[in-house]
Amino acid sequence: MDIISIDDLHDKIDGLGENELILDVRSPGEFGSGHIKGARNQDHESVTDIANELKGHDTVYVHCKMGGRAKMASQALENAGLTNIVCVGNGGMERWGQMGWPVE
Repeated sequence: MDIISIDDLHDKIDGLGENELILDVRSPGEFGSGHIKGARNQDHESVTDIANELKGHDTVYVHCKMGGRAKMASQALENAGLTNIVCVGNGGMERWGQMGWPVE
């Protein structure tokens, strides 16, 4: 599994392709309080429910608040047969907010 930091994701964001997805695996309440523009929300505990849909993306960047749930979700998706997962396992929305990067 590829693991990157939230800083790496921030650096990539403007260059993401149309078929790349940022998947926020925090709770819907956390997501609603602020998330990365264009991100999709799916709770880490039910992320495999959308595994078949995620297979259609070139790359899926999985992140959460600090990195723990992103690692669990990424592992679950890889166990479900996905090979396009990049885990944002070092930092997350907490650091994103600390850096003052934009949220919607």
